[in-house]
Amino acid sequence: MNDGGSEKLAGRFLVLDGPDGCGKSGQVQMLADWLQSRGVKTARFRDPGTTVIGEKIREILLSPAHEAMTTSSEVLLYMAARVQLWAERIAPALKEGQCVLLDRWLSSTCAYQGYAGGFGMETVVEIARDSLERIWPDLTIVLDVDLATAAQRLNRELDRMERKGDGYHARVREGFLRLADGRPDFVVVDATATPEAVHKEVVRVVQKLGAG
Repeated sequence: MNDGGSEKLAGRFLVLDGPDGCGKSGQVQMLADWLQSRGVKTARFRDPGTTVIGEKIREILLSPAHEAMTTSSEVLLYMAARVQLWAERIAPALKEGQCVLLDRWLSSTCAYQGYAGGFGMETVVEIARDSLERIWPDLTIVLDVDLATAAQRLNRELDRMERKGDGYHARVREGFLRLADGRPDFVVVDATATPEAVHKEVVRVVQKLGAG
């Protein structure tokens, strides 16, 4: 990327999202390293989490001990963590002209609770509009992966959300694809390839944004 492209990524808000097992966290790290290597001041956060309050909410949401939690409670807890993250970290970073890179965002709540959980994606968005100064980033990259590939990658103890079963996670994937359909601020990337190949495609998409 030339200097002009790098400058155009300053103050941009980027999100990598997708179903469990898509390799998202690794791709976020690789993209952050790539941006920083090209002189782009980058702030990397995870949603839910990053802030003290957000990390406590994350523990509650993902603990297998909380099987009784309703979908509505999930939506509100995710949104609360997001509001705190925006106020404490995202808004200040954007104001400073940093490129903000997020591991999950509102798109996750739309796909998981909104679509797979039956809460309604538009209802999730309405709550976000009432809660956040800004709900959509400049670009959301959805890392798409089939259930079989995802299951092979989740070779660890599963958290509460990951334990919800194949039917639920098939709907999550469909939710992400429906959310991205026809939207210029969403790009779907095939995440079944090697991490290096996926990273190359993610970089291509981000370079296109920087050239725009």
